[in-house]
Amino acid sequence: MPTNRFQFSDDFVLNNGNVGINSATPQEKLDVVGVVKGQDLKVVGVSSFTIYEGFLSNIQSVTESINLEAGNGISGSLSGETVVGTGLTLTGIGSAISGQGYIDSLKVYNTFTVPVGGTLDRPASVRKGMLFYNRDFATIEFWDGDRWRQVDNTTNGGRIVFSNGFGGTTNLDFINAQSLGNAQSFGVNVTPSLATYNSGVSNGVRGVYGGGYQNPASYPNNIDYVTIQSAGNAIDFGDLTANYAAGAAFSSSTRGVFVQGSGPGAANNIDYIQISTLGNAVNFGQTISLCAISWGFSSPTRGVFGVDGTAAYPSTINYVTISSRGNAIEFGKTQSGGNRQAYGASNSVRGIFNVGSANVSTNRIEYITISSTGNSQNFGDLTVARFGSSAGATSTRAVFAGGVTPVAQNNIDYITITTTGNAQDFGDLTITKRNFASMSDSHGGLGGF
Repeated sequence: MPTNRFQFSDDFVLNNGNVGINSATPQEKLDVVGVVKGQDLKVVGVSSFTIYEGFLSNIQSVTESINLEAGNGISGSLSGETVVGTGLTLTGIGSAISGQGYIDSLKVYNTFTVPVGGTLDRPASVRKGMLFYNRDFATIEFWDGDRWRQVDNTTNGGRIVFSNGFGGTTNLDFINAQSLGNAQSFGVNVTPSLATYNSGVSNGVRGVYGGGYQNPASYPNNIDYVTIQSAGNAIDFGDLTANYAAGAAFSSSTRGVFVQGSGPGAANNIDYIQISTLGNAVNFGQTISLCAISWGFSSPTRGVFGVDGTAAYPSTINYVTISSRGNAIEFGKTQSGGNRQAYGASNSVRGIFNVGSANVSTNRIEYITISSTGNSQNFGDLTVARFGSSAGATSTRAVFAGGVTPVAQNNIDYITITTTGNAQDFGDLTITKRNFASMSDSHGGLGGF
């Protein structure tokens, strides 16, 4: 209901049919706070009828550009649906304007503009659901109550971090996948036993990798993590449910999934973690068959992985729904054989993997469409036949790094995911290594709400 305020020393309020003098919330027809004298009522000092609220229609149509700044005579909310005509502007609404209210529902015929700036210009005071256009990433972001999230997964920096690998080194490397060039040193692994055959996941901010093999015949269950955008040493995250190495791994924006590989504690089990929260992995479900030294990747909803190339299902592909828990389902078959010693990566639509065979070099690349089921198709060839390479991706590009030919390699190849064709040279790792994890800030499992 309308509320009126007259500008003088005390409040004179008309609210819901009640009149208040020196009372902002009158409870009676005439509610006076203070001394009342028995003479004609005189009000002294009224200069203007300056502020009003509640008189706007529940369905408001803006037919000319208006600015609802404080002092313009409007300090209430445009409740209900507000329609802004083409080419017109409605400014001054929101918490940034002192005394302003809010709009319950806004319909814009043409376009409207959210706050714009770079990453350093993001609002310091935020509420869940706030929108912001980030010029650095060229996309809309929203505050989810914990951090700024991009509407799609094409907006991150394109950084891929590679963990330590076979060869006894604890070095972590990284590249900017959007450009070409050699890898740079990221940091070192703080868990020396994670020497090789580990698997990695990422929520776009944090990269997490776990499992591994340490000669002679040690299979630790450690999980470590790094912050992808800030180089530095890895930090302990928690533990896997069993001691194993070389399992497939994939993730969404929230959940990381590890498929148990080889080792004394391995079975056909699947583990998962909440990436933003430190702690131990818990059981997700089971695979169709044992899975070891194999590839995995994801869309925001579905995780896909290859089953062990030496088992009874040498060319089988499995999938799960990441947000739920349950057993894997058969997706299809690889076109040309096994999944062992193979690695893969994806954008949100297409998954790419190099065909594997135990300790046998191959240069073949195949692909699938993640949202469907069916057999893989030929994509092209790597620049060098190899096994045990690692793979990572952005929304547009996948890279394959390191491996054995049978000599350990440091070269990095890349392909454009949306096309088919042979890989091209990207650059080199800082050292030669094989069978190591990769963690990308813009892989196919990220993006969306």
